[in-house]
Amino acid sequence: MFVVLVYDVNVKRIPHVRKVCGKYLYWVQNSVFEGELPEEKLEKLVREIRKIIDEEEDSIVIFKFRYKHMVRKRLLGKDKSEGGSDYIL
Repeated sequence: MFVVLVYDVNVKRIPHVRKVCGKYLYWVQNSVFEGELPEEKLEKLVREIRKIIDEEEDSIVIFKFRYKHMVRKRLLGKDKSEGGSDYIL
C-alpha cells in the first residue's frame, strides 16, 4: 500500500519522529513522509512512533492508499523530497 504520514509533534520530539519515519518512508518536506509499505511494516512504524510521542500533545496522521497510482499529487514550487518526483503531476 502507499502511505502518506504527516506529523505535528513537540519540537523536542521532531528529530526522533523524523528518524523513525526515515527508516520506512521517504521524506517529502517538513513533517511529511510517503512511500510504499506492506501492512506489517506500517504497524511496526506505528509501534515505534507510539514509543516516542506524547499522545496527549502530539499528532500523527497516516493516509493509506491501496495503490500508488491512486494518488494524484501536484507540486507548486521546489521539490524538496528525497524520494523523487516520478509521479508528481
